[in-house]
Amino acid sequence: MDDDIVMLDKLPPHLKPLLDTFIKDAKSEVKYSSRLIVLLIIVGLLVIFLVGNFILYKYAMKNLPPRKTKPKSKSKKKIKKERLLMQGE
Repeated sequence: MDDDIVMLDKLPPHLKPLLDTFIKDAKSEVKYSSRLIVLLIIVGLLVIFLVGNFILYKYAMKNLPPRKTKPKSKSKKKIKKERLLMQGE
């Protein structure tokens, strides 16, 4: 680090203003607020989560068998028929 300072002292005088403006420009261009960085990280993680869920959903729909429905008892079927007949009257 000390070598860099010594090297800057040995620069010709006509290059010092150019170097100063270059350093100022480099410092001013890199201004990211911490809020922006946190926002980008959260949005990135959210997008990764949603895309992953979508891919898993598509995979499951393609490869898993459909759900089996529970068999209905005869008494439930009979009650349902009676209700439908009563509504029709």
